[in-house]
Amino acid sequence: MSDLPYGPPVRVSPLIRFGRWSFLGLGVAYGAFHQNRLSKKEAKLREIEAREKVVKDAKLKEERERAAAG
Repeated sequence: MSDLPYGPPVRVSPLIRFGRWSFLGLGVAYGAFHQNRLSKKEAKLREIEAREKVVKDAKLKEERERAAAG
C-alpha cells in the first residue's frame, strides 16, 4: 500500500456514498422512462409515415403510368 502515489485511499462518508448510488439509480430510472416515452412517440410517427407512404406510392405509380402513356 505504501507504493501508491497519492497515499492510502480515503474513506468516503456513508452519506456521500448513499447520495451517489441514489443519483445513479435515479438516472437509470429516468433514462428508462425517457426511452419508453420516445419509443412510443417514434412508433406513432412510423405508423403515420407508413400510411402516408401508401398514398405517396399510389400517386407515384399513377404519375409513372401517365408519363409512360403520354
